Amino acid sequence: MAKNVLTSQMRKVVVRFSGDSGDGMQLTGDMFSQSSGIAGHDLTTIPDFPAEIRAPQGTISGVSSFQIQIGGTEIYTPGDTVDVLVIMNPAALKANISLLKPGGTIIADKDGFTSKNLKKAGYEDNPLEDNTLEDFHVIQAPATSLTKEALKDLGLDVTAMVRSKNMFALGVILYLFNRPLKKTMEFIEKKFYKKPKLVEANKIAIQAGFNFAVTTEVFSTSVVIPPAKLPKGTYRNIDGNTAVTWGLLAAAEKSGKRLSLCSYPITPASEILQEMSARKDMGAIVFQAEDEIAAVCASIGAAFSGNLSVTSTSGPGLSLKSEALGLAAIAELPLVVVNVQRAGPSTGLPTKTEQSDLNQALYGRHGDAPMVVMAASSPDDCFYFSYQAARIAMEHVTPVILLSDTYLASGTSPWRIPEKGDLDEINIPKFKGDPENWEPFLRQPEFLNRYWMTPGDKGFEHRNGGLEKKEITGNLTYEPLNHEKMTKVRAEKIERIANRLPHLSVSGAQAGRVLVVGWGSTHGAINTAVTEMIEDGEENIGFAHFNYINPLPVNTEQVLSKFDQILVCELNNGQFVNYLKSKFPQFRYRQFNKIQGQPFFTSEIKAEIINTLSK
Repeated sequence: MAKNVLTSQMRKVVVRFSGDSGDGMQLTGDMFSQSSGIAGHDLTTIPDFPAEIRAPQGTISGVSSFQIQIGGTEIYTPGDTVDVLVIMNPAALKANISLLKPGGTIIADKDGFTSKNLKKAGYEDNPLEDNTLEDFHVIQAPATSLTKEALKDLGLDVTAMVRSKNMFALGVILYLFNRPLKKTMEFIEKKFYKKPKLVEANKIAIQAGFNFAVTTEVFSTSVVIPPAKLPKGTYRNIDGNTAVTWGLLAAAEKSGKRLSLCSYPITPASEILQEMSARKDMGAIVFQAEDEIAAVCASIGAAFSGNLSVTSTSGPGLSLKSEALGLAAIAELPLVVVNVQRAGPSTGLPTKTEQSDLNQALYGRHGDAPMVVMAASSPDDCFYFSYQAARIAMEHVTPVILLSDTYLASGTSPWRIPEKGDLDEINIPKFKGDPENWEPFLRQPEFLNRYWMTPGDKGFEHRNGGLEKKEITGNLTYEPLNHEKMTKVRAEKIERIANRLPHLSVSGAQAGRVLVVGWGSTHGAINTAVTEMIEDGEENIGFAHFNYINPLPVNTEQVLSKFDQILVCELNNGQFVNYLKSKFPQFRYRQFNKIQGQPFFTSEIKAEIINTLSK
């Protein structure tokens, strides 16, 4: 048997929980994430689950997984390869064995390795009993039978008892990583407080798993990871969809505006609608529309009435909203559109991640209707960028598209709760003079944004709509020169926003042979790859990451000019690299694309950087 890669002291470790979609792997992973956060570790997680609501039980297509990387150093990705793999059946083993490091640890519910399940997973023999897993440290835990034995006196039926086997597995993992049970037990009490019998069953199952690890001495040592040195503050684990919601709520509170969310449920954005509907205590107005078109039209109406207005969706929904977004552009109304991207086209891979909606966000409207386009980089900074999207929308009286994706929406990372003075002020352009001197499309000269007056403001009653506006008055006109001028003014207004954006920063070499470029959720993998290569002595690479895409930061051309080659890494077929080429064709670009419904691995980025350096 191979030597176990786990040691008593580790800087970081990757754990993956995997089983049937009904085995509770997402909950188990989330609870381990909570315990890791409480222990002071930095972390990043990623769930991986089938698109089917009831995927075939025991089959590879029905496998649901949850991966987490924790560390005493800064963690930017959920990890490439796995140190500890927790599996509940043969299908989970087959689906994930390629991710496990040589010498890695497998914790298997051996009760799940029945002849029926082995056949469904495509095994002729039981891999726990032959030499298939000789390169790994295998722990066979009868999780199902020991869970049933522990719960036999609670009066639960067999199905209910078996459902708690994931908590048994969690108990084993908590022992392995030297975690006290108290906080986890308190989490269960809080989460399931309405179901006291379920609370008791889960707590007993966790204790049973912990006791199994203690009494059988299956681990030669427990693993201790030092706390990460994070900035001081109060932290909580947060997923991207929740962070987006809270960022918008913070912007509403800061601006003094009422927040309206008008949306239609769609994977993977539905949780924004759900989380916002639970925030009526903060004044949020939530409207679940009959379809995507109704949702965006209602949100435009809410913006016209003076609310901070938001609509959330994914790629197919953004397609349906495109005509109405043209209305928002020509009416020049503040509107935040959150697009949580998924793998397409059409239904595609609805639970998998991709960055393939960039072209749609940039160009997906008829007529010349440019919009501000932004992208978040991590689950926790979804809060910051949704706040900034709302700020820009209100201050410049314009629609803003914020791009997230499945990886960010469902993944989690520690988020430092901001202090009162941490958030930028939001200064809404209001006309201060006599209403007699105001016109609906009168503009502030510096940024060309019109004043955001609402038809309910006394003396500022007005109409707005989708027909071309007369300069300043906003009256309907078909004058050719006016249409050309208004089209150019609306475009110039978007371009001038660049003067208020932070400059593009570069980590690593400030000039050299290769600048690695990413946008949105690719940040973690690229940053880790570049950082590790620099630590290993590579001095000719830098890293620049884009969160502001339209307009681009004003120093973008200057940054690109300092490197021989620009390596653009993105989870699509080359949309951002083509955008950069259209803006700055003079530079030498290389592209690295992945379209597999999965985020980049750090190792993939490293290999491509090495390949680029050799050119």
